[in-house]
Amino acid sequence: MSEIFDRDPRFSLVATSSTAEGFLGMVMRVPVTVGVIDWNLPALGGQKLCEVLREQPSPPRLVVYGDDPKGELPRLAMLAGAAGFAARSAPVDDLLRTCLSVAQGQMVFPFLDIRALQSDPILSLTRKERALLESLSQGLTNKDLARDFGISANTVKFHLSNLFAKLGVASRAQAIAFYYASRLPGERQKRS
Repeated sequence: MSEIFDRDPRFSLVATSSTAEGFLGMVMRVPVTVGVIDWNLPALGGQKLCEVLREQPSPPRLVVYGDDPKGELPRLAMLAGAAGFAARSAPVDDLLRTCLSVAQGQMVFPFLDIRALQSDPILSLTRKERALLESLSQGLTNKDLARDFGISANTVKFHLSNLFAKLGVASRAQAIAFYYASRLPGERQKRS
């Protein structure tokens, strides 16, 4: 794949990596506009890599390039924070066009039923927002949250406002009720 990008004058190949950790280390040192990743990267994996990078100040826009026999991968990639998806089974030109569009700020995915993406707002929360929601559900005050997260009370209010908007709730009590009604992904397995 690197030869394809290296030969195309529209692209400037910065580096390649065979692991998610190597990719992460590289993009933390060198500015990258668009990164192409395999969903099944060794060790960390594509999903976790997308989630980690979306927490960074200036992350590269990611295109997931992979096999999708079940039709789930584009949805999962979008939920994790990728900007595009290109199937390995499609012509290589599709990958190049996807990368160009993503570099121009577009999101490129095959048809997705958006209703399925919107069905669980918890999945739209950042890692910090999920932790904040879980702590909130334990009855902590804003002062307690500020202390535990090492942020100011005003920053707690800002995060809670964003959290409430993403969950579609208007108050602390509604957010807590939402948390207990839906439980965070992964928590269901731990408690079952």
